[in-house]
Amino acid sequence: MRSPLFLLFLGLACLTGCSGGVTGQKEKEDKRPNIVVILADDLGYSDVGCYGGEISTPALDSLAQNGLRFTQFYNVSRCCPTRASLMTGLYPHQAGIGGMTHDNKTPGYRGYLTENTVTIAELLRAAGYHTGMVGKWHISQTEELPKEEHLKWLAHQVEKEKFSPLSQYPTARGFDKYYGNLWGVVDYFDPFSLVNGITPVKSVPKDYYHTTAIGDSAVAYVEKFTKDEKPFFLYVAHTAPHWPLQAPHEDIAKYENTYQVGWEAIRNARYDRMVKMGLLEEKSAPLSPWMFPEKKWDTNSDQEFDARAMAVHAAMVDRMDQTIGKLVQKLKDKGELDNTIIFFLSDNGTSSERPSKYGPGFDRAGSTRQGVPVVFPVDKQALPGSQMVHSGIGPEWASVGNTPFRYFKAKLHEGGMNTPFIVHWPAKVKNKGGFSRQPAHVMDIMATCLDASGATYPQTFEGRPLTPMAGKSFLGALLGKEQPGHETIFWEHLGAAALRQGNWKLVRLGAKAKWELYDLAQDRTETNNLADQNPGKVTAMAQVWEKMAQEQNVYPGPGSH
Repeated sequence: MRSPLFLLFLGLACLTGCSGGVTGQKEKEDKRPNIVVILADDLGYSDVGCYGGEISTPALDSLAQNGLRFTQFYNVSRCCPTRASLMTGLYPHQAGIGGMTHDNKTPGYRGYLTENTVTIAELLRAAGYHTGMVGKWHISQTEELPKEEHLKWLAHQVEKEKFSPLSQYPTARGFDKYYGNLWGVVDYFDPFSLVNGITPVKSVPKDYYHTTAIGDSAVAYVEKFTKDEKPFFLYVAHTAPHWPLQAPHEDIAKYENTYQVGWEAIRNARYDRMVKMGLLEEKSAPLSPWMFPEKKWDTNSDQEFDARAMAVHAAMVDRMDQTIGKLVQKLKDKGELDNTIIFFLSDNGTSSERPSKYGPGFDRAGSTRQGVPVVFPVDKQALPGSQMVHSGIGPEWASVGNTPFRYFKAKLHEGGMNTPFIVHWPAKVKNKGGFSRQPAHVMDIMATCLDASGATYPQTFEGRPLTPMAGKSFLGALLGKEQPGHETIFWEHLGAAALRQGNWKLVRLGAKAKWELYDLAQDRTETNNLADQNPGKVTAMAQVWEKMAQEQNVYPGPGSH
């Protein structure tokens, strides 16, 4: 049986323009592939099963077994910049979102997709595709109200018709249909900034859970889009497993004992599986040293809270995978799976943030809709999982999530910006079940989508001059052909910085930190800093980084000096 939520969204989809046509298995005249991009939020490199994790992810594991996994695919280490880069095929500063969604009045930090950009959805719609998005947008400007009113707004106690300028909504940037949250953080049981198209969704059912709703909406959109012969582009932007840690009880129960063995035991087991499956080579990618040598699980006085926190994180990933399974089944039922490209990735590494320490604020309501206070367990005094507790997994589990690398979200060491990346396209992908070790970047998804669809990137769009696309297609890697990628890749986020040239990587933790240098061919996990032995290379690469920073509007900007 279909859930009530699925039937709700299917009804909405049909009311807004279902056309006639033959359902079920069919041969389409338009042979261009459908394209589905599934983006997880704060998912670690090793969280899912096909990248070494212990979390149950049969849907993603099946996509990997019948598709291609990339071992060196990069995001931009933070939610908003990654989403901007994904949507536009540009580096994030070029697209106006080098930071987050506040407008700093400088070209690289406007907080929205600026007028020099065009989105994948805009170009594919112009090329004759249906376009739809569900889930987290988070690339339009957000502003705070006076504190008391703002907290009431977050808790649905004050209503407003807009959550950001309408000209920046997904429906203004190429998506025919949209259901999801415009801002970043949500209460999974009663999300803020929820809209259908441009219409605020002012209430949700009592049994609402946002991950399920995103998944059911995606399935409903496929049901609608397959009513005619046109191909479709569908962007499924999950909020899971971003904090707050909230999940259905039945999903949490699956993992209630899993993490009682502690951080290092889980980390070591993940690494062993990664080596065994061929994802990593032990010689060139040794497990990086544990970042918290002063912390031992056996002497951890917060074992109950910490084990529960990771169990909820796992449950959130598990539920996301369940929805992906339903989406894949719908594609199969409609006879569309073989000619659908499915991309799966994360926007950054696992988050080390402790939102409980922040308390109520910009994107964190201090109470429910009914005015019941939400607990922010600074001292880990309340177990996470329910709507009434607002917490994250913390830096130790974040380090585990990014096994075998160091660091996490918002840092530009490998742990912050490596994503699991799966491409499934039965009609075309070669080396099914294998790995691509070609470095690639999230901005390359735009180029690959255009390449696969036959669409092109123009010099202007709707009268606006565009910044030339920075991404490069990796379609050749999918088809088993040689295709040159990037010789140089650039990153900057709030002073953290990196540059990759070939197998050499220059990286720093902040604007005032020293540059570090690594040979990723021999040291994927960045355990042997070669900067002191190679001062000339550090200088030369730093000069390239500086030149690119100037070109890409990094300056002036927050944290960039």
